[in-house]
Amino acid sequence: MTETDWILRRRSIRKFTDQKLTAEQITILLKAAMAAPSAMNLKPWKFIVVQDEENLSELRKALPFGKMEAPCAIVVCGDLRSLKKVVQERFWVQDCSAATQNILLSAAALGLGSVWCGVHPIGTLEKSVRKVLDIPLGVNPLNVILIGHPAEEKPARTQYTEKNVCSEKFGNPWEQ
Repeated sequence: MTETDWILRRRSIRKFTDQKLTAEQITILLKAAMAAPSAMNLKPWKFIVVQDEENLSELRKALPFGKMEAPCAIVVCGDLRSLKKVVQERFWVQDCSAATQNILLSAAALGLGSVWCGVHPIGTLEKSVRKVLDIPLGVNPLNVILIGHPAEEKPARTQYTEKNVCSEKFGNPWEQ
């Protein structure tokens, strides 16, 4: 096993069993999320764990690409209500994206499947998710991560493409 095998195992899983996640598994995912880097250590993230079937059904209706039948969703939001400076408000997407990636990687490490369903910056999706989960104004839903025990297997992979890497300056080919 190489140093990155656990990362390469992370794949978007869209088919799940109906087996529920344990509270311990969800806590591990949330702890991993909150271990993410954060600009100026502001940690603007808020997480909504959704397991109730009625709420999950409403989320599926709100998300055009989130129709998968997962037993759990974690909605990653940026709470801008306490941020005072414009510069600080601009980093919430990066901070919450780093937290999201930590959830996805931790799910793979736990043998769970997950898929990231984008919400922000599509206003209609934000409004729909906000309504389903009673999210107040000033708290922006970034995405919905559907999580569960996988009912499909995908091989580990990388999408490494050397032509997308430059050396020293843009346009200079990377030479290994």
